[in-house]
Amino acid sequence: MITYDRLFVAGSWVEPSDPELLDIASPHDRSVVGRAAQARPADVDRALAAARASFDAGEWRWAPPAERIALLRRFNALREENAEKIAHLISLENGSAGWFTRAGQPGLTRQANAYLKAAEEFGWEETLVPSDLASPVRSVVRREAVGVVAAVIPWNSPFSSATSKIIPALLAGNSVVLKVSPENSLSMGFLAELLERVGLPEGVISVLPADRETSEYLVSHREVDKIAFTGSTRAGRRIAAIAGEQLKRVSLELGGKSAMIVLPDADIEKAVAGVRFASLLNNGESCIAQTRILAPRSRYEEVVAGLKDLVESLKVGDPGDPDTFVGPMIRPDQQERVRGYIRLGIEEGARLVTGGPQIPEGLEAGNYVTPTVFADVDNSMRIAQEEVFGPVLVVIAYDDEDDAVRIADDSEYGLSGGVWSRDEEHALAVARRIRTGTVTVNGASVAFDGPFGGFKASGIGREYGTVGLGTYTEYKTITV
Repeated sequence: MITYDRLFVAGSWVEPSDPELLDIASPHDRSVVGRAAQARPADVDRALAAARASFDAGEWRWAPPAERIALLRRFNALREENAEKIAHLISLENGSAGWFTRAGQPGLTRQANAYLKAAEEFGWEETLVPSDLASPVRSVVRREAVGVVAAVIPWNSPFSSATSKIIPALLAGNSVVLKVSPENSLSMGFLAELLERVGLPEGVISVLPADRETSEYLVSHREVDKIAFTGSTRAGRRIAAIAGEQLKRVSLELGGKSAMIVLPDADIEKAVAGVRFASLLNNGESCIAQTRILAPRSRYEEVVAGLKDLVESLKVGDPGDPDTFVGPMIRPDQQERVRGYIRLGIEEGARLVTGGPQIPEGLEAGNYVTPTVFADVDNSMRIAQEEVFGPVLVVIAYDDEDDAVRIADDSEYGLSGGVWSRDEEHALAVARRIRTGTVTVNGASVAFDGPFGGFKASGIGREYGTVGLGTYTEYKTITV
């Protein structure tokens, strides 16, 4: 039993305003594996007052960038040293399969290193030479911290979501209140322990697990200068409305319903194998999952048969079992939501290739669903348009390349996508045509030095690298 009976506010562990602890249930068997304090509005007030005081005092924001980089590099090293524990905690509270939580740890290192490199090379202050050489003035352009940042993250990938926000925000000199989901109270409690060991100035960072009501209180607070949010498009729209009303800076990384285009010349065996990681990572609870598989009519049944074999080969079960590929959904309501979409697909007339709404045999005690593949799907069906957030794939036929691009773009989302072809340059040409923020060619890994984010209803702004760091700064021009 893991217990966090205090909250990490302004760099210290303090008594919560509400002493009642939340039970954290295992998605595997619904047993209680931990208990944790939850933040309420009074705790938010305390964290924001400390954040504002620390920002106004200026110790952190006026520190030389090299000092901030050194402390964040120390944090990254501490996280690396504790990678196995982090992976265990996320599997314990999220139900994420162990292969996924362990494989994600090197990615966290690459993400942090890309931000650290960006900070080292960032143009914190530059002098512009006037275009008119006879001009008596010059401009000094500075990049300064935005202020107090409210970073709000979802439950599905807590460490990655947290570090993608707090590292650049802190590197830029901001003070941060990180609001995490109640389900992640254990892993995020450990994140707070690591931050405590780094030795940041008082008030610079708080980590608050809290419900949606408290989250809205945070983002609506007048002491918040910028909101950085990852989560559902519905919640993102609400946050954007609040930000617009108060003219807060805002960045939003939202939902997706991404398409994988399998071109006629693709190696089908390799493309299908790529679905394991592009479409079914983290039990399917991933915003970047490529869950719409677009296959040419000439090879449609070949793709469908390959996906059937693949999905049926994946072990579903205890996330602690090293052979498990797909674990449980995080909560019973999420389990029922995914099963409801499977029933909907059948009602809409899609062909059920494998899977179905039944709970896997022997796993009835947990939040499990059966990985499912639908064929003969029309892109107008709800299972092709709405984000299921579970291990459910739809296979859609296309006539030619133009049709494939049209179907890929026929979505309110535009977060991720993929293209498979034996001709890499041809795949790249197709990738350029799709209106989405990130595209992988032949299963390539996402690079953390390039910007990440979405088109359309998949968000506003970008994360990672130099672009992601820049979103936590304001421009100031001084004319001399």
